[in-house]
Amino acid sequence: MNVAGLRADAARERAVLAALASPAFLILGGLLFIPAGWLFWLSFYDETGLSLANYRRMVTEPAYLSVFGVTLELSLLVTVLAVCLGYPLAYMIAKLPGRAATICLTLVLVPFWTALLVRTYAWLVLLQRRGILNTLLMKWGLIDQLLALVHNFTGTAIGMLHIMIPFLVLPVYANMRALDHDYMRAAASLGASPASAFWRVYLPLTFPGLAAGTVMVFVICLGFYVTPQFLGGGRVTTVSMKIQQNVTTYVDWGAASALGVVLFVMTAGIFWLASRVLSLRSLTGMQPP
Repeated sequence: MNVAGLRADAARERAVLAALASPAFLILGGLLFIPAGWLFWLSFYDETGLSLANYRRMVTEPAYLSVFGVTLELSLLVTVLAVCLGYPLAYMIAKLPGRAATICLTLVLVPFWTALLVRTYAWLVLLQRRGILNTLLMKWGLIDQLLALVHNFTGTAIGMLHIMIPFLVLPVYANMRALDHDYMRAAASLGASPASAFWRVYLPLTFPGLAAGTVMVFVICLGFYVTPQFLGGGRVTTVSMKIQQNVTTYVDWGAASALGVVLFVMTAGIFWLASRVLSLRSLTGMQPP
């Protein structure tokens, strides 16, 4: 068969596959783009009609600026803590033999098997003023007065960190398990100390997994609702909680839609920036050969 015949067959095959997949794409597109388009259009409306007031309010009213500040501060804190705790945990699991690694990884995944609301209430029981943690600390004489660990920023961060740890450990662990450890042995044979081999070889090789986990944790934290709602006790207001307030309390769909659009743009910008950083890292040859 000549080249033209092969190309024609390939074109027909692509057309058939496109026709078979088109119903699924139409349904998926309708479920995604129609609500998103309606949300975007609604964000430009207020009680006076077509207007930019919903977006202008976000940069002029201190309440909205505070909400964005709390959301970003909480997301950054949880992400940094997740990296500091999750990376060493993934490293330890990756160094364990098969059965021990499986057991430890199962323990990391246990939170996924429990409902988010149940986990949040569990932290509420543990951290409240007369909760288990304060009771034990008082009993052991480690504190003189009860600590305020819940219904504040601290309790919210603790609860979110517990939920986010697996999202960082899993991609980092997968990256570490797929790593060729001959690089580390080669670095040691060339005279590198264990610390130098880790910082100059191991960490750059595991950077893609670390970057993926970091972006995933940060993006999920931006849209957290249940944990700040219960553990924050009304003292910690995030963007998602503000959206809920605008809809249920003020019945202001335009303001809620504008917040949703801004949150979507922030998320898309983070993904774009992460992809650019990873591409630049690859192009500049920052990874070991």
